[in-house]
Amino acid sequence: QVQLVESGGGLVQPGGSLRLSCAASGFALDGYFIGWFRQAPGKERDGVLCINNSDDDTYYEDSVKGRFTISRDNAKNTMYLQMNNLKPEDTGVYYCAAAIMVATLCEQDEYETWGQGTQVTVSS
Repeated sequence: QVQLVESGGGLVQPGGSLRLSCAASGFALDGYFIGWFRQAPGKERDGVLCINNSDDDTYYEDSVKGRFTISRDNAKNTMYLQMNNLKPEDTGVYYCAAAIMVATLCEQDEYETWGQGTQVTVSS
């Protein structure tokens, strides 16, 4: 069964850090286009940070540049989102996603496998 399972969400104070994990099963993340998406309260889900299958092309949503990093560990078949200097506006449900091929990084319709989402709340 093809599946992505996120973990690592929670409540963090502004300025803090979190690392989200997304473990894949039923397929190998190596060679896939992967990404992280966020649905803020009352808003549509948007792409936050996505990377291509060879890890040499990255899309960053403007507000996360310099603060968020995407990575993958092929041995663990897991992708990560490192989030530093978190702000209240980073609050939302974070989803990981994977695709065999995409034409446009972080174009949601092109990602065929999705995790269930994990809540991140940034608040004092």
